[in-house]
Amino acid sequence: MTPSLISALSRVLASVDALRNLRALYALLASFCVAGLLLAMAQSALMREQTILSAVWLGLALAVAFFGVNATGLMLMDQARGLPVRDPQDALADALRSAHRVLLALLACVAMAGAVVLTVVGLLWATRWPVIGPPLLAVVLPAGVLALGGLSFVLVILIGPLAGPAVWAGRRSAGVLGFLRERLRHGLPETALLIATVYLMTALATAAVSFVVVSGGRLVAGLAIVGAGIELPPNQLLAGVMGLGPRAFGASGLPLQGGSLGMAALIGGGVVFAIALVLPTLVWLRGCCAVYLAVTEPE
Repeated sequence: MTPSLISALSRVLASVDALRNLRALYALLASFCVAGLLLAMAQSALMREQTILSAVWLGLALAVAFFGVNATGLMLMDQARGLPVRDPQDALADALRSAHRVLLALLACVAMAGAVVLTVVGLLWATRWPVIGPPLLAVVLPAGVLALGGLSFVLVILIGPLAGPAVWAGRRSAGVLGFLRERLRHGLPETALLIATVYLMTALATAAVSFVVVSGGRLVAGLAIVGAGIELPPNQLLAGVMGLGPRAFGASGLPLQGGSLGMAALIGGGVVFAIALVLPTLVWLRGCCAVYLAVTEPE
């Protein structure tokens, strides 16, 4: 490895310090909790056959999650640059002004990807012609596999992880597209290695958090039933920890027992589930910011 690549990897590995960014943790946790409540309202409206109202709640939930992630990304970019981390309310205000650039850049990339897909579909349709069909298929098949496979790789490795950090660093939509094109032409292998490291770090963080939640949840459930004498079934005590709310638990066919105590167990477990979801997401966002800075501002 070259010294510059080793330096970039060290910057990416330092992304575990995202867990110390309490402001970003608060912003992401709050946005996920609000989005979860809005999703529950959308589900409730859908069960009452209020389709339009359900779509409104669903749209609001997606908007809250989107702007919450962008506000968190702005704070994590401050941390990655060694700058003072802005307050959550300031980050949210900045996200409301700039997050549309992420959408515009992603929509442009999706449009270009759609053009490639339509081209492949058109060529496959042309293979039905009697004379040129078989030799055309012999060419289109390998070319289509390589084109669509490479497109998927670029979306997962380059566009998805780095479009947001480019905006959080101050680029406009056209600048984001120019940056992505430059990395695609001249820096894709190095970027792929760095992003793969971020994926690995996120997977390890997810495994660690899952172990803590599962083992701790089972121990607490055992102590609650055996030690404290709480008369609730173990599956209900652990339902919230696994991300099941009251409606989802009821939909599983099991009755909600314990009254207010059973409801409190689901709510408390839901808080644990939200924290377990937020921590790996922080590592992922911070790692993407580190990769962007490593390829644009090498030390």
